[in-house]
Amino acid sequence: MTVIGIVGLPGSGKSEAAAVAREAGVPVVTMGDVIRQACRDRGLDPATHHGEMARRLREENGPDAIAQESIPRIEGHLEDHDTVVVDGIRSDIEVERFEAAFGDAFVLVEISAPDEARAERLDLRGRDAGAADGGESLAERDERELGFGMGEAMAMADHTVHNDDTLAAFQESIRDLLLEDAAPGGEGA
Repeated sequence: MTVIGIVGLPGSGKSEAAAVAREAGVPVVTMGDVIRQACRDRGLDPATHHGEMARRLREENGPDAIAQESIPRIEGHLEDHDTVVVDGIRSDIEVERFEAAFGDAFVLVEISAPDEARAERLDLRGRDAGAADGGESLAERDERELGFGMGEAMAMADHTVHNDDTLAAFQESIRDLLLEDAAPGGEGA
């Protein structure tokens, strides 16, 4: 059994890593799905209330609330799979929750990428307005994410995958990581 957690700044390649895992037949638990489901359960639109709900869940149930809600989903997948990927880790407290739940079977992987590449990816996705458009700049978004404890979580990573080459090279690095960590006694990349 291996639970691979993914952490990284916006635009680093976390979603692409999760897509590679899915293509390889590895189930992915996306922590944001917990937030979206909580919005729907409370009659709120996830598109407009995501951040508010994330904050509310943490206020109501503690800073590791989203990790707590993700654990049963992970365990459900582990009934039929040897490896599960967890996408969307945002803090050291969440890492500690997963380590407590899965022990040495939990492996944390940081995805890193140069700031210029991250900015280009976010712009291509069209999800993030830049500061020139009255939106949040990449530096402001990074500061907000790091304020959640993401910097501490990234510092706890067992492995780092650098997403600073071609998309194909990054995808191959993720496939290699999945194969190594999924293998019996796997140590990771």
